[in-house]
Order: sequence, then C-alpha cells, then structure tokens
Amino acid sequence: MNSSTEADHGAASSDDAAVAGAPEKASAAVPGPPAPEGRGVPKWRRTLRPYLLIVPALLLTGGILYPFGLGLYYTVFDFAASKPQPDFVGLENYRRIFTDSSFWDSAWVTVLYAVGAAAVETVLGVAVALLLHRSTLVGRVLEKVLILPLMIAPVIAAIIWKLMLQPSVGVVNYLLRPFGLGGVQWTDTPTGALLSSIAVDVWVYTPFVAILALAGLRSLPTSPFEAAAVDGAGWWFTFRKLTMPMLWPYVLVAVIFRFMDSLKVFDIIYALTEGGPGDSTVVLQIRAYLEAIRFQRYSFGLSYMIVLWAVVYLAAMVLVRYLGRIQNRAAEVPK
Repeated sequence: MNSSTEADHGAASSDDAAVAGAPEKASAAVPGPPAPEGRGVPKWRRTLRPYLLIVPALLLTGGILYPFGLGLYYTVFDFAASKPQPDFVGLENYRRIFTDSSFWDSAWVTVLYAVGAAAVETVLGVAVALLLHRSTLVGRVLEKVLILPLMIAPVIAAIIWKLMLQPSVGVVNYLLRPFGLGGVQWTDTPTGALLSSIAVDVWVYTPFVAILALAGLRSLPTSPFEAAAVDGAGWWFTFRKLTMPMLWPYVLVAVIFRFMDSLKVFDIIYALTEGGPGDSTVVLQIRAYLEAIRFQRYSFGLSYMIVLWAVVYLAAMVLVRYLGRIQNRAAEVPK
C-alpha cells in the first residue's frame, strides 16, 4: 500500500516537473527578435560611413581655400588689363605696397575707423544692455525695437544717412538749425567724413553689442550680487567688481566680431563717401577695390587683400588669446 502511494506521488511529481518545464521549452522554441539591420551592412560600408559624413565640410573648406590659394598665386605675377601676358614678379607687389605712402595712409585710416567704431559701439552697447536689463515695460518694448537697425543692409543704411546728412536738404541739419548748427558739411571734410562713417557704423551695429551684453547679463549668477547687497555695496562697486569682470568675456566676443568686421569695412564707407573727400576715408578694403577694379591692376589689388587678410588674422589671434585669459579670470570670480 505504501509502495503504491509512493509510486503515485513520484508520478505526480514528474508530471509537475514536466508541466513546469513546458514553458521553458515553449519559450525556447519561440524565435527571438530579428537581428539588427546594421549587422547585415557590409564591413566596408560601415568603415566608409564616417568619411562620407565629412564630405560636406571638405567641400566647404575647398570652396574657401581654392579662391584664396588662387588669389595668393596671382599676387606673384603682374596681372593687369594693360598686360595680357603677365610675368612672374615674385614678391614685387608686396614690396610696392609697403613702400607706397598711400598704403600707410589707408592703414592708418583703417585703424582709426576700426578702433573708433569698436570702442563707441562697446560703450554704448553695454550701457544700453544695462538699461534694458531692468525688467520694465519700456525696457521690453525697446528690446524688440533694438534689433531693427540690424535688419537693414549696411549699404541701405549708409545711403539713407547720406541723404539725411546733406548740408542743404538733409533732415539732420534741419533739426539742428534752431540751435545754430545748420549747414554743417558732414561728409565734405576729411574729419567729418570719417566721423560720419563711424557714426553710421555705430548706428547699425551697436544693437549687436547690446544684444550680446544683455544675454551675458541675464546669464550671470545672482548669488554674488545678493551677497553684495546684503553687505551694503553700492551700485558702482558692484558694477566694477562683480558685473564687469563676469560680463567682460561676453563683451569681448562682441568686440572681436566688431573689430574684425571694421578692419575690412567696405560697404558703409563706399556708399557714404566713396573714399572721399580725396583719400581721407580710403581704407584698405577700398584701396584694394580701386587698384583691382577701377585701375585694373589685378595682382596689385589682390596683394592688398592678402595683406588685409594677414592683418585681420593676426588681430583675431591676439584677441582670441586675450579672450581665453579673460574667461579663466572670470571663472575665478566666486559664484
């Protein structure tokens, strides 16, 4: 009796084990998910794919370097409209540039323009950003209006200002006439033409500096300013010791862009004064245009452009290195 019971119990146990193992066998029989599609891609295609991704960048780089190299190649010849068969002259074009007094006059005008425009735009841009940083209704409205000059092409802005600065019919002299300042020859004197060109540049690009400075102000941490307020620090102390050291990297980015762009300015000056009166506002970019297009000395004009490129490159390299030091110094300010 006992043996039959034990046999029945063993059979039941074996049946339970079989039932328990059935799902495992069934799950093992179910096919798994399909293999990833990439496993079926040939190895040579997977190896080639990263290189195909950089093709657009290589094409863009080639599109920039090819005309630059071609222009550099032309500078060692004497291509001109009066000389259909140019000769190899080596560095003669560069020697002529650096021994020509007109080059140094244009370089001096270029430096004056770039430094003056960048300095005024930086001061005004930071001042406007500080005013707009206060969350008021007027500030929010002016913030939207601030971008309007940037939406106007510099050439169009220069033409508009050229009409407004006319001595006899210009609206600027009309508005200044009640103050005894009417009839000013804004663009007819060397100093007035240069200052007028800088003023137009300031009107167009000060919003660019202000927008960058405003973005920097809104990204600054609030804890240092709260601690300074608790300690009773005044506005000037807070601005000089906290705001400007932390804001300066943002401002310097705007200075780099504006200084580099002002070194190679063409549109504003040419539309406003065409380099006059005389050669008083002939910057390096306009000098290159006059030599290559108007006087049809192509290699000589290209040599001017290569020299201008070298000046802009060196100035940018110095400013970017200074920006790195300023960023490291700003990172040390307690936040």
